[in-house]
Amino acid sequence: MSALSDSAVIARRNLIRMGRIPEMIIFGLFQPIMFVVLFTYVFGGSIQVGSSNSTQAYREFLMAGIFAQTVTFATAGAGAGIADDMHKGLIDRFRSLPMARGAVLTGRTIADLVQTALTLVVLAIVAVIVGWRTHENFGKVLAGFGLLLLFGYAFSWIGALIGLSVRTPEAATSGGLIWLFPLTFISNAFVDANLMPSFLRHIAEWNPFSAVVQACRELFGNLPPGFKTPDAWPMQHPVWASLIWSVVIIAVFRTLAVRKYRRATG
Repeated sequence: MSALSDSAVIARRNLIRMGRIPEMIIFGLFQPIMFVVLFTYVFGGSIQVGSSNSTQAYREFLMAGIFAQTVTFATAGAGAGIADDMHKGLIDRFRSLPMARGAVLTGRTIADLVQTALTLVVLAIVAVIVGWRTHENFGKVLAGFGLLLLFGYAFSWIGALIGLSVRTPEAATSGGLIWLFPLTFISNAFVDANLMPSFLRHIAEWNPFSAVVQACRELFGNLPPGFKTPDAWPMQHPVWASLIWSVVIIAVFRTLAVRKYRRATG
């Protein structure tokens, strides 16, 4: 209970800091909104998904990928925030307080989760404005967004480990983004993986990012007409695959991040 209380205090501190720097949230919204507009209106009618080339079919196909990309790209912000606290010596001040050591990281990741949730709300509103629609009941749609937040929370622990492993916030931002581009683009987020070359298709089908995108499409009812689901297990059971990937990532990277934090502050 003491560790949970300490984590809540740190999360509140980070949320207050975010509220005092609103440009962090505003600029964080620019990229996903830009992707929605560009892919919808520039590429929408030229990319085939399933048996359809229509802009509406691609718009609905696209949004699950944009949502998933948004929650994973928050990794860079999480890493930069922790690196900034380390660089300014704030972590040394926390060391002098009677608090659980893991609370600093847990509080930070919880605050990032709240920011990600707000970003998803705004992005969903923009998606509805440009024509995105769901075709399942409210419970499944809510489950889809819950799955996105769980996956984003898992990736925030990767960001925490990166932030603790570098010396400057700039390095944390670069280190948090450079590997995310191949992760998100060698996937089924923006194109039908069935149309990829064989070796890339297998990578995309077993990519944890692809599992989350596929799960959200099923939960949102956004699979295009004539779409052939790949035979790979994560694509056939995307919800279970997403849950397993998220739990494994949290278990592994939280352990590594807390261990790294203890060494850094020891």
